[in-house]
Amino acid sequence: MSEGVATPAADPVALPDRQPPRRVPPPQAASRVGVARLLLRPAPAVGAAILLLFLVCAVAPGRIAPYDPLAFDYRALLKPPGLAHPFGTDNFGRDLLSRVIWASRVDLQIAIFATLFPMVFGTFAGCLLGYFGGFVDVVFRRLVDVIITLPFVVLVIAIVAVLGPGLTNMYIAISAVGWIVYARLVRAEVLTQRRLDYVASGRVMGYGAPRIIFRHLLPNVAPTVVVYWMSDMALAILLGSSLGYLGLGAQPPTAEWGVLIADGKNFLTTAWWMSIFPGVAIVLAGIGFSLAGDGLAERLRRRA
Repeated sequence: MSEGVATPAADPVALPDRQPPRRVPPPQAASRVGVARLLLRPAPAVGAAILLLFLVCAVAPGRIAPYDPLAFDYRALLKPPGLAHPFGTDNFGRDLLSRVIWASRVDLQIAIFATLFPMVFGTFAGCLLGYFGGFVDVVFRRLVDVIITLPFVVLVIAIVAVLGPGLTNMYIAISAVGWIVYARLVRAEVLTQRRLDYVASGRVMGYGAPRIIFRHLLPNVAPTVVVYWMSDMALAILLGSSLGYLGLGAQPPTAEWGVLIADGKNFLTTAWWMSIFPGVAIVLAGIGFSLAGDGLAERLRRRA
């Protein structure tokens, strides 16, 4: 009887190390992380802090301003900056810091109201023009050619001069001209997007034009519009202050940065603070919108 031959045991197959599946954060958490990282960067954080400061001043100026912005004090005419009046006083003894704080409400109102209608209407018109084209698109392009040949500020001043000075007429004048810029921007974006595969797929699946435009095209062009809107609000503050300086915007005794600069133009050699501090506020607001807009643009580019 032959003895059985022992066979060597087979080596176990080495299994690869299994790592636990990587958790993907939900969209809300990823969005919060992205915003936090954005705010930790110096430039967007500075811009957001400046805008937050002006927003607080605009929402509750009565709780922040130390004096009544319209109260006359003939015992404190043209006082230089000091402990009692950090920004000094004007030729009627009114506290300039209080007037600059109250003016932030009017100027932020200008930034929003002067750009909101042009942004909404221009985006809607640009989507339709870019998607459908046709005779209306040809007319729009001719209108753009005419508007571009004329300076934007000159057109606004001409319309306000016809309608009369005031904030409401200023909003009408800016809206009547400003929507064309948004429509031109959105039209160009839609012309690019409608050639992509997802638009053709929507047509093949039987989607109607409204669904393709407002459910697919509009979300893809919205980031560009929002970023431009941020910079346009800074320009609206500059334009509103310029019209206020010329007497075509906010009217005295309303506290508005352009009006404050105009009040101090005759006292530059004796009371420089009357024009300097409102001018600094305009510059800071422009810087805030610009830095926040740049940070928002970078955030949207990363998401894309």
